[in-house]
Amino acid sequence: MKLLASQVDMTIGVLQLELKIHDAMTLKDKRRVVKSIKDRIAHHRNISIAEVGALEEHRRSILGLAMVSNDSRYVRSALDKLVDFVRKVPQVDLMDYQLDLM
Repeated sequence: MKLLASQVDMTIGVLQLELKIHDAMTLKDKRRVVKSIKDRIAHHRNISIAEVGALEEHRRSILGLAMVSNDSRYVRSALDKLVDFVRKVPQVDLMDYQLDLM
C-alpha cells in the first residue's frame, strides 16, 4: 500500500431520508415506489443510495445516500437539491431528513 505524499481534502456527505409512502397496500407496492425514486436519483447523479430502514413496513421507508467530493459546498448543495427533489415526488411525503458532512 502506498501512502499519499500530501493531505487530501475530502468531504463525505451522508443524507438519511424518512419517507411516508401513499397508497402502498403491500411491500411490493412500496418497493416499486422506492425503486423508482432510487433509480431517478442515481440516474443523473454520482451518488450511492440504498434503503436502510423500515424494510418490512409497507408505508414507510428510510433511504441512506452518500456522496464524496473534494468540495464541501458542492456536496451540501447536491444533497440539499436531493431533499428538494424528494419533496416534489407525489407518491411520498418527506417526514424527516438528516444531512451530515464529515
